[in-house]
Amino acid sequence: MEPSAAAVTRTSLASSGWFGAAAGGLAALTGWKRRGAAILLGALGALALPPVGFVPVLLIALPGLVWLLDGSPTKRAAFGAGWWWGLGWFLVGLYWIANALLIEPEKFGWMIPFATLGLSGVVAVFTGTATWATRLTRVTGMGRVPVLAGAWTVMEWARSWVLTGFPWNPLGSVWDAAAPVLQAGSLMGVFGLSLFTLLVFGLPAVLADFAPRRAKAGAVALSALLLASAFGFGAVRLAGANGDVVPDVRLRLVQPAIGQSHKWKEELREAHLLAYLTLSKAPGWDRVTHLVWPETAAPFLLDHDDHHRAQVASVAPPGGMVLTGAPRVTPQGVSPFRVWNSLMAIDGAAQLLGLYDKVHLVPFGEYVPFRAVLPAQLNIGGTDFSPGTGLRTLSLPGLPPVSPLICYESIFPAEVVGRDQDRPGWLLTITNDGWFGHSAGPYQHLAAGRMRAIEEGLPLVRAANTGISAVFDAWGRELARLELGRQGVVDSVLPKSLPPTLFAHYGNTVPLSLSLLSVVIGLGFCWVQRRIG
Repeated sequence: MEPSAAAVTRTSLASSGWFGAAAGGLAALTGWKRRGAAILLGALGALALPPVGFVPVLLIALPGLVWLLDGSPTKRAAFGAGWWWGLGWFLVGLYWIANALLIEPEKFGWMIPFATLGLSGVVAVFTGTATWATRLTRVTGMGRVPVLAGAWTVMEWARSWVLTGFPWNPLGSVWDAAAPVLQAGSLMGVFGLSLFTLLVFGLPAVLADFAPRRAKAGAVALSALLLASAFGFGAVRLAGANGDVVPDVRLRLVQPAIGQSHKWKEELREAHLLAYLTLSKAPGWDRVTHLVWPETAAPFLLDHDDHHRAQVASVAPPGGMVLTGAPRVTPQGVSPFRVWNSLMAIDGAAQLLGLYDKVHLVPFGEYVPFRAVLPAQLNIGGTDFSPGTGLRTLSLPGLPPVSPLICYESIFPAEVVGRDQDRPGWLLTITNDGWFGHSAGPYQHLAAGRMRAIEEGLPLVRAANTGISAVFDAWGRELARLELGRQGVVDSVLPKSLPPTLFAHYGNTVPLSLSLLSVVIGLGFCWVQRRIG
């Protein structure tokens, strides 16, 4: 038989003091007040995400979630605490999705509440499952925080692959502006940083418990020790960083800032290509070895279109090439007809030296899932693309081997390098962030790319249509940048790679193992507490 909310509150929360009052008040909430508080706490926590990055708000948002969980009298209520909190987190973190639907408001505007609320509600199921699983263990006291942290991290990992995956804005991404803490990603990836984050900001919730002062001081000390250790590790790792670069390589990233509403207009395609050609030949071109254009930069089928491919080739530096995004289709007469979102490497002789087809497509942006039951009109991209055969390491003249990624593919931890192929020397992301508009979306997308560089120990080069184009070294340090919405070029060296990191070797096995350990430790704390008490 489930205990009442009051009974749960009495056994886990203090009856006096500021923390006790706050915790008791949250735990005792019911109905719409409880749901509203959870949404507000999640929304507040989302202010820690890029570009705001105000991490201290998690000292309110995460203890508040723990206290709501404490006041959950049933498993269903425990799920609700996490789900409503997650709804607030994702609504604030993903509001920019509405911008994509406003490109053609007369056609897709009606979808805005369904897309923003619907997607946020679906991904919030994972946060709700984490709190439900924590409640299932019946763990109390200090142990409930490590158990919640472990369950939360496992569910973030699950979010990266269930229904093709959507690991946008994991909790660990809040450290984007804290370079030393980010370095822990080289050991345990962004999901490991999520575990770390929930422990650091969740453990102070113990201050509201009925517990000896020594136990409360221990919880706060453990939180501080974890934070200090991360900063210390990162400081030491960054102190050993160097500025080594690949010799005889100088990249030019081209950012034309073409508005999404104009990008695919038939009458403007020639003008768009001309803009790329003109920017590519801007002063300093004679010192560049390779040009990088963003996703679908060339609005023509370059593999079949000799004329426009020759135009692209005309700006390739001597002995170098143009790396550009472009659509690709099956040859005429070949069935079934298919379309790919591709990256092509074209040299000065208009030869196609390398090709990569995007593997991880965006649901409803590049294809309609469950097409048999859903209308094709739900595809805001207008065309169903086909996925490529897999991640590839391309060997191109004058460059270290490269792992290309197109847009959305850079958000998937441990899925940016073909593990069955030779290790690349760098990561290349081409993207069209024009869908996002001037919003938090491009900054969050950029932060995901930086994290992939740190996780893999590989520099990352990122060329975007409307920004943000940037170059990161293998420590995630930014070497070059062209701001959101700005037209222009940015020239940069190509940093050298590092030896494979721990995360590069073992991938998400590391954070999952740490999650299991965290749960075991949490259960152990609870067992000791019950034996003593």
